Amino acid sequence: MRILLYNPDNGVTRNFMPHLWMFLLQSLTPPGHEVLLIDGNAKPMDEAQIAQYVRDEKIDLVGIGAMTRMIAKAYRIADAIRATGVKVVMGGPHVTELADEALGRDGGPRHADAVALGEADETWPQMVNDAARGQLKEIYVPVDETGKERKPSLKQYPVIPWQSIDLDQFNLVPRAATAMLQKVGEGWGTFRIIPVESGRGCPYGCEFCTVTGFFGDSIRFRTNESVVNELLLLKARARKEKGQMAVFFIDDNFAINVKRTKSLLRDIIAAGAQVHWVAQISANLLRDEELVDLIAASGGKWIFIGMESIDPANLKDVNKGFNKPGEYAEVLERLAKRNVYAITSFIFGMDNDTTGVGERTLSQVRTWPPGLPIFGLLTPLPATPLYKRLEAAGRLTRPKHWQEFIPFAMAHTPLKMTIDEAHAEVKYGWAHAYSPEALAQAVDALDDQPLGYRINIFLARLCFRGIYFPMMGKMAWLKVIAQNRHTIFKLVKEAMFGRKAEPRGPEAEVAYEEAATLESHVSA
Repeated sequence: MRILLYNPDNGVTRNFMPHLWMFLLQSLTPPGHEVLLIDGNAKPMDEAQIAQYVRDEKIDLVGIGAMTRMIAKAYRIADAIRATGVKVVMGGPHVTELADEALGRDGGPRHADAVALGEADETWPQMVNDAARGQLKEIYVPVDETGKERKPSLKQYPVIPWQSIDLDQFNLVPRAATAMLQKVGEGWGTFRIIPVESGRGCPYGCEFCTVTGFFGDSIRFRTNESVVNELLLLKARARKEKGQMAVFFIDDNFAINVKRTKSLLRDIIAAGAQVHWVAQISANLLRDEELVDLIAASGGKWIFIGMESIDPANLKDVNKGFNKPGEYAEVLERLAKRNVYAITSFIFGMDNDTTGVGERTLSQVRTWPPGLPIFGLLTPLPATPLYKRLEAAGRLTRPKHWQEFIPFAMAHTPLKMTIDEAHAEVKYGWAHAYSPEALAQAVDALDDQPLGYRINIFLARLCFRGIYFPMMGKMAWLKVIAQNRHTIFKLVKEAMFGRKAEPRGPEAEVAYEEAATLESHVSA
C-alpha cells in the first residue's frame, strides 16, 4: 500500500517544528508499504488540494494525528479524503478521549474509518496489516491479556532513519538564500528543528493538562545509547548538507528523573553528540546546579518552563503548587549565567486572575534575564479535570469549542473578570512583550555577551511574535522589519565593523557611511 501520514495545521498559527508521531509511525510501518509524510504547518493544503494529492499519488490509506486545537481542520481533511474512497484512520489525544465523535457515534458526522486509542506504537502495525487485508476494525487499543491498557516500553525504540528521510518541507532557510548561506561559517544552507523524545509520561497531573491522561503517570525512558545515536545521526546529516540542526526534546518534563537526565547528558557530552537543543523542564527541577551545568555543556540553549502564573493561589487551584513564583527569578538567573535562556509560558483567565494581570506579570518578566514569554488563556480540554470541574459548575460557554477553533478565545467564564477582559490581558501581554521597544531592551540586556547571543534573542523574539501576531506573508514580515529597523541596523553594524571599532581604511569608511545613510533614510 501507499500510505500518507498527515499532520494538520490549525489554519492560524504555524509550528516551527514537525511532529514526531509521523516519523515514528513511518519507522514502525511493516515492510512492503511506502509511507509519505505531510505536515500542514510546513506544507499547507486545503480540502480540495489534499483530495487531489491523494488521487494523484494513488494513496491507499491515510493516517491523521491531531491535538484538540487542530481537530476541526483534521476532521475537514479526513472528510475530503474519505469522499475520494480512501480509508482514514485517526489517533492522538483528542480522538482517544472522544472516539465516538471521530466515528460519528455521538450523533454527528463520521470522520474516520478507524481510530487508535492511546499510544499507537503497538497498534499501528496492526492497523496497516488489517487495512491491507481489507479487514480494518473501528477501534484499536493496546491491551494486555487481562484487558488492561498496555503502555509501550521505550527500551526497544525504533531507529528513525534521519539520514534518508525527505526533510525538505521542514527547512526553515529560504530556498533563495541556500547557496549563499551554505558558505557562512560551518554552513547554514539548511536549518531544521527536529523533535526527539527521550521519555514519556508525567506524574504531576496538572488540572488543565492532557499529558497524564494520555501517556500515564509512570515515566518510561529510552536507553541513553539510543538517544545519543539519534543525535549523532542528526548531527552527521546537518554536517553533510552544510547546514544546521537543532533538537527539541518533546518529553513532557525532560528532567523529571534528575539522576537519569544527568546520566543522559553526560553520555551526550562523552560521545561528542552535542547539538543545540530545547526541552521542557519544570522550574522546581532547575534548582539543581549540577543539572544546569550539564544542560549547558551538552548543548542546551532554551528551556521551556510552564510558569503559568505569578500567583501561588492560581497554581494551587490547577494542581501546580510545586511551582514557586518566588523562585522564578533565581532559576532564570541560574540558567542565564550559563547562557541558557527560557521560554516562559503564562496562562491568563485563571480563577484568581483579575484585570491588570498582564501588566503585573510583565512587571516581573522585565526584572528577569531576557527570554521568550508566551501568553495563553486557560482552556478546558476534553476529559481533563479542569473540563469536568467547569462543566459541573455550569461555567462552559462553548462546551465543544474545538469544533470551531478560535485562537486565543475562552470557552468558559472566568471568576473575577469577563471573557473580554481576559482576552484583552492576553493581547496586552503579547503587544508589550514583543513591541520594538521590548525587543530592543532584550538585545541591550545582553550587551555584555557576544554578538551571537544578541542576534539569537532578537531572531527568536521575532519568530515567537508570530504565535500571536500573523506573520505569514512577505508584507507582514517587511512591516515587522521596518518597525525593528534600529535594532537590526545596530546588530548589522556590529557584525560588519565590530563593537565600537573605528573603520579601517577608506573603503571601510565609505561602507560605514553608507550604512548610516541607509538607516537615516529608512527612519525618515
